[in-house]
Amino acid sequence: MMHKISLADELAEIRAEIARLKEREAALEAAVHASEGTVPNGRNNRVRVITRRETEFDPALLPHEVRENPRYWREQLSVHVECLPVDGRMVRAGWPMKRLFADTLQH
Repeated sequence: MMHKISLADELAEIRAEIARLKEREAALEAAVHASEGTVPNGRNNRVRVITRRETEFDPALLPHEVRENPRYWREQLSVHVECLPVDGRMVRAGWPMKRLFADTLQH
């Protein structure tokens, strides 16, 4: 029997899966950097490390009088949806999904 998942539960699960994928991505990127260019090509993909130099505006370098002057500030409203567990509820069975490769960086 298939149970319909609520919006809140599905959103929380997707965010947990995205967080897990971002963590895995960071670990794989760290392994690429540690390999110093010795990562062999995969069956379908290869990796390349690209270094770019960018110029960035740093408001902290402005004089204190300018940074603290309210004429240069504007208020901005942002809206965020937060997922919180319902007290006393168990996580859905089989979630989060476990991947066989999750603990190893060797492929």
